[in-house]
Amino acid sequence: MKFKDMPYRRVSFEEAKAKYEELEQRLLDAKTPAEALEVLREQDTFTKELGTMFALAYVRNTLDTTDAFYEAEQAYIDETSPRLGEYEQRFLMALLESPHRPALEKEIGALYFTNAEIAMRVFSPDVIGELQEENRLTTEYQKLIASAQIEYDGKTLTLAQITPYHRDKDRKVRESSMLARAGWFDAQKGRLDSLFDELVKLRAKIAEKLGYPSFVELGYDRMTRNCYGAQDVAKFREMIVTHIVPLALRLKQKQAARIGADTDTGAGKAFLKLFDDPFVFPDGNPTPIGTPEDIFAHGKKMYHALSPETAEFIDVMLENDLFDVLTRPGKAGGGYCITLAAYKLPFIFANFNGTADDIDVLTHEAGHAFADYRNRDAFPHALSAPTYEGCEVHSMSMEFFAWPYMEGFFGDQTEKYRFSHLESALTFLPYGTMVDHFQHIVYENPNLTPKERNDEWLKLEETYRPWLDNSMPFYGEGRRWQAQGHIYERPFYYIDYCLAQTVALAFWALAQKDYAEAWARYMRYTDLGGSDTFTNLISRAGMPSPFGPDALTQVARTAEEWLEK
Repeated sequence: MKFKDMPYRRVSFEEAKAKYEELEQRLLDAKTPAEALEVLREQDTFTKELGTMFALAYVRNTLDTTDAFYEAEQAYIDETSPRLGEYEQRFLMALLESPHRPALEKEIGALYFTNAEIAMRVFSPDVIGELQEENRLTTEYQKLIASAQIEYDGKTLTLAQITPYHRDKDRKVRESSMLARAGWFDAQKGRLDSLFDELVKLRAKIAEKLGYPSFVELGYDRMTRNCYGAQDVAKFREMIVTHIVPLALRLKQKQAARIGADTDTGAGKAFLKLFDDPFVFPDGNPTPIGTPEDIFAHGKKMYHALSPETAEFIDVMLENDLFDVLTRPGKAGGGYCITLAAYKLPFIFANFNGTADDIDVLTHEAGHAFADYRNRDAFPHALSAPTYEGCEVHSMSMEFFAWPYMEGFFGDQTEKYRFSHLESALTFLPYGTMVDHFQHIVYENPNLTPKERNDEWLKLEETYRPWLDNSMPFYGEGRRWQAQGHIYERPFYYIDYCLAQTVALAFWALAQKDYAEAWARYMRYTDLGGSDTFTNLISRAGMPSPFGPDALTQVARTAEEWLEK
């Protein structure tokens, strides 16, 4: 079914509550494992239908944040979903305490129950009001970012539309456009400060009510971290500082020399201006050739050539108009893939801006969507996908598996694209890890003032990105993080990208030696869905764990050798 034809209806709180109560009672009354399993199947179907309605409202609201109908529907969902948490939790409790649990574990595996136990910890009816307020604040942040109207080059531009200017060959254009962007954010900094301050204190209050020492522990449980903890992540951050930051520094020094940017004037001093950082080659960054229609036409050829499975997938996506990628006023920023579980289909949202990012987002979000499509029949549906870092392996690895087909997107700029893509994958790791470190500091110290938070960010910049000169309005105050939506909307998500990038780079390295074997392992990993923990999924696919002592050193060595060649 085409996306535009998918009907939306509001599922009222009363309707959903009654269904959960019915399912809970039937589970309690189940006399045999077979009866209990049948109730679980019905609950699974209901949650997919409910989730699909929530997803349709979310997508249509982000497609046009000025649409009054879907704005109201999203507000209703923000208010309703925390209230429904009480009844979802009651069903899970009945499942966890069921005398049929041992038989059900044999049928669907123990992981579902492990994850359910984590889910039980992150909710209580006592925090419904706070959860509703958290939803409201994150939606307000999203709408604020989507409302950006920046006057530049005689035009009124969104944040996505001004991005190509930041990579222009003319250095003055790069600088002036970044100043225009900074000016818009600077004008919003009062509300950005207050929004985040409210969110931090609110999340600390939720954690306290739920019995957690701080929001850090609650944040990890919200992410369903079932096979590693904060100490493992801290060690990973240390390995990034030890092994990747020096490599990134060398790459940035070469970039500065290559583009003729300001050079280091002293040991340890920042040397790359913020507006020079995204500019990779003196004759300009690689840009896609052709129109968005051309990009999709070649994307279809690429996925047909890659494998029979990806050919089937891309045909379904295109036939059902399951993409919206053109930026326009009022459209939310960023990109995502979301599941429309009742239809067994994913949907991809993006904001094309005429840069290489358009191809990255096409391959990245298609990686998510492909994994979603491959596991569309999984039962329970909660096991159709792994935890978030596992999902990001799907997307970040797909970016690299698309390398052999890049000529159709970039023509004679293909090698420039591959170089900049690999280089950016490496230099992203320090930034992504810094975001995680910042969030740990913030939620371990929820009473920091806005200025103190900004000062902490600036200190982290010195550790993780020592090459970057942030001396311009807004950014120079240590406010770069306020443009990173995950920090407001999805706390502790960002390290998932870094863990996944490490695995994706391992897939890339293997593909340089044996592409067919690398793809076979990727398919093995993808088709496991969420049937195991992240670390076990990686192991079962025959790939190294990002927590391993040599994972980052091997990645750094192989990638640097390729870039040197």
